Amino acid sequence: MLIFFLILSEILTFTIIRNHFKGISRTRYYLTMVANAAMSIFFWILFTEVTGWNGSFDDARHIWLIMNLNGAYAAIFVPRLILIILHFTGIVINYREGGHLRRMTNAGFIVWLVILFIVVSGTFYGRFNVKTEHVTVRYENLNPDLEGLTIVQISDLHLASFHGRADFLEKQVAKINGTEPDIIINSGDFISYGWREFGRMDTVLAKLKGRMGSFAVFGNHDMGTYHPSFSPVDRKSHLLMMENLICRSGFVLLKDDGVTIRRGNAEVSISGITTSGRHGHITYGDLNKATAGRENSDFNILISHDPNHWRKYVTGRFKADLTLAGHTHGMQLGIYTGFFRWSPSEIWYPEWNGLYSENQQNLYVNRGLGVLGVPFRIWMPPEITVIKITGRH
Repeated sequence: MLIFFLILSEILTFTIIRNHFKGISRTRYYLTMVANAAMSIFFWILFTEVTGWNGSFDDARHIWLIMNLNGAYAAIFVPRLILIILHFTGIVINYREGGHLRRMTNAGFIVWLVILFIVVSGTFYGRFNVKTEHVTVRYENLNPDLEGLTIVQISDLHLASFHGRADFLEKQVAKINGTEPDIIINSGDFISYGWREFGRMDTVLAKLKGRMGSFAVFGNHDMGTYHPSFSPVDRKSHLLMMENLICRSGFVLLKDDGVTIRRGNAEVSISGITTSGRHGHITYGDLNKATAGRENSDFNILISHDPNHWRKYVTGRFKADLTLAGHTHGMQLGIYTGFFRWSPSEIWYPEWNGLYSENQQNLYVNRGLGVLGVPFRIWMPPEITVIKITGRH
């Protein structure tokens, strides 16, 4: 059925271009035909590669191809559909005079060009336009030995995003190391479907250097929930492989547990919980177990992948001075300026990006470094967060 609609859209688009431009402007006619043909060839190559894939579903190249095919749907098929609707609506409106309404068909081509530009720029620029957010968090009665503590947070790598672009990820690692962090936190979603997406990126991530260590948790995608063919046994094997790969990447993986580290005479506890499930049915690990025995540390950090967990279960209930989350990606779409930020993700996540505070407890939500589902970010840049802890006013 899908192939039928795709082929039909090809035929109708060809017909519209011929009827709209032929006899009016030969140059415009041939340029439009060539551009449309090039997009069709690109689309069908991707479609054939994805549908004819014979390897493991979670191979990094396969996931990368799927994302690019989804981007092609957004940039090619959806605008064609809009063009077809507008063109034939114009025919219906103009049925007495015959022919089509040129202004409606022109509107269809303009919409196509706008969408194509947005998707292409989001693919080749937006998703690589990493912003380093510098955040200062102040705490009363902070132990003097924790003054200036530097925490770098990354999140939602979805490592297939960097298939063929290990050099780009290397640059981000170097950028992080350049901030000379005390602690590096990864708040989950290393992958999207299965452990094979890791590829050899563990060797890149292992170059991260936090003076006091690097720590991570499983995000819901890391659990293998979205892999279409995992059995319960496969999922157990997947989790063992994920744990091994994350540890080889230099992170201490916290699975509903925590560690206590020292900076001078001050104790810093880092607790992490596992997040599972799909949107609408997200489940969380055991917070009591994760924080047990560390409540009296001088500073308590909680890593919790889903920001909604903070308001539901953390604030006012557990001694978490700073909770670090990701998960939302800012939906990879929105408005990002120095004065105003908005994303449709706030419909589901009231705390979707940035710093939030309540009764001396703070939450920071990272927009993520990778992409999921589609290969682009539209006015919602990826993020590295540098957090400075201070007791000064």
